[in-house]
Amino acid sequence: MALSATVPSSFLSTLSKTFPSPSPKRLHISSFPVSNSSKSPSNHLDNDDSKRSRKLSEQSSWEAKDAEGRDYLYRLGKEADNMNITVGARAGVIDDLFTGNFLGKDSDIVFDYRQKMTRSFEYLQGDYYIAPLFMDKVVCHIVKNYLAHLLNVKVPLILGIWGGKGQGKSFQTELIFQAMGIEPVIMSAGELESERAGEPGKLIRERYRTASQVVQNQGKMSCLMINDIDAGLGRFGNTQMTVNNQIVVGTLMNLSDNPTRVSVGQDWRESDITNRIPIIVTGNDFSTIYAPLIRDGRMEKFYWQPTQEDIVSIVHRMYQKDGISRDEVVHVVGTFPNQALDFYGALRSRTYDRSISKWVEDTGGVESLGNKLLKRRKNEKLPVFTPPKQTVEALLESGYSLLREQQLIMETKLSKEYMKNIDD
Repeated sequence: MALSATVPSSFLSTLSKTFPSPSPKRLHISSFPVSNSSKSPSNHLDNDDSKRSRKLSEQSSWEAKDAEGRDYLYRLGKEADNMNITVGARAGVIDDLFTGNFLGKDSDIVFDYRQKMTRSFEYLQGDYYIAPLFMDKVVCHIVKNYLAHLLNVKVPLILGIWGGKGQGKSFQTELIFQAMGIEPVIMSAGELESERAGEPGKLIRERYRTASQVVQNQGKMSCLMINDIDAGLGRFGNTQMTVNNQIVVGTLMNLSDNPTRVSVGQDWRESDITNRIPIIVTGNDFSTIYAPLIRDGRMEKFYWQPTQEDIVSIVHRMYQKDGISRDEVVHVVGTFPNQALDFYGALRSRTYDRSISKWVEDTGGVESLGNKLLKRRKNEKLPVFTPPKQTVEALLESGYSLLREQQLIMETKLSKEYMKNIDD
């Protein structure tokens, strides 16, 4: 029910005298445009021009649609196994896709591929000795794989270097990479297991494709190296075989059989051809690995046991800057026979202990060591560390100390003392 109020005429006359009204003006009401079914030819041309101006380019494929009406960005995300559904979902928007994930922008779709997966060797400073037999085997394997398309022979993709612990398998391989200018992708056995099934196998394929991208985009030789593979895939006693172990073995076998067709879960494309990348694995005992993986044709085996001449040459090059002659090195090596190469590197490291203890005292003792190392002022300098003078006597003393530690570990088995019910 409508309500109305009556205003007295005397009040209106008084109000008009006090506030005279301006001259009357016509009230214009803006109206919304009404669409008409009949359009002039000029309107048609204007609309076509506006559509053309919104296109990126007449030759651009970003806005091209397939038979199902999906554009290029949609197909690109599907083929690249792109799990970020907020990226590449809008046709016509390109520039802000590469601005990073800050200030509310979309995340970078190539961020993962910009991460440095390859290994550089700036830390290998100095002159090192590489055993000729070791170098010939590694170099020959790498070159054969890069020339595999020209050779009329079956070239194994994987080189398995195995032997005793601490014999310099990984270190000498990295020295060869540095000498040849190779930028490798290096993995460890710790990456061959995951809480999610299939992740390690996919990681190997991604690292393999990363090495292929180094060859294709940077013009450098590359290689995939997996250290201590038997620690991740080997069967020791009653150890349990996991799904990831099986998938990793299957992945390496498939790479050996099809080194140029590597999938990481994306749809196959005929143009997606991967460069053949040699694989080098190291380990101590390949008899614990699944036999079909290490068969001839897939893996070329190389047992590395340095000779006495190799050991003397490597240790002499290690001690050469300390003024130790070759005859003195022969004496040290003869005093501690049947030791791995890393034993002689530990000798030199053990001789630094007394000098480091003296340096700690010069800094003010162990109580102020943390502040001196981590909380010192910008212009405050640490005491100068003076390395010890290497002598044969100091090296022999360190060697006997290391031998005592080895014997104690082998002879003193405290687990039997703590758990006497364990069978021998």
